[in-house]
Amino acid sequence: MNNQELHTLVLLLGSNLGNRRSLLAQAAEKINAQLGSISKASSLYETKSWGLEEQPDFLNQVLICHTAKNAAEALHHCLSIEKELGRDRKVKWGSRSIDIDILYFDDEIVATETLKIPHPFLHKRRFTLVPLVEVMPDFVHPVLNFSNKELLERCEDTLEVSLLNSK
Repeated sequence: MNNQELHTLVLLLGSNLGNRRSLLAQAAEKINAQLGSISKASSLYETKSWGLEEQPDFLNQVLICHTAKNAAEALHHCLSIEKELGRDRKVKWGSRSIDIDILYFDDEIVATETLKIPHPFLHKRRFTLVPLVEVMPDFVHPVLNFSNKELLERCEDTLEVSLLNSK
């Protein structure tokens, strides 16, 4: 282990095409190898599609990873892993083999043309908040100044998020 500072990277994985469970597991393996060690993983949750509703249900999972990469490098690796696992970015909110979103990077606020952290829709989506609250309920959103648990309590999204029986 080198002396580089490790950052806490919080990711949301989602899949609604192919073997969803296997794709989430493959993404986690690649994240662990390319970005840094995963210290915590939420359970798997199944959710109806959000945004573009006429498509298969999603499986979602939140991972907490410790990385020496900066936020831009982390995004680059996430996009690369998506591509390796067959992600095709043709339709906004369309079906996908894998989706890897950066929810938080430490408690940093990043607003560039290509990257916004915290994720701009995090607080509006139950499928993000439910697994996030499982692994880090008390973390305070650096912009909204509410804990993840409080954000879930305030969330107006009514989409059902169902816990799968086993990880």
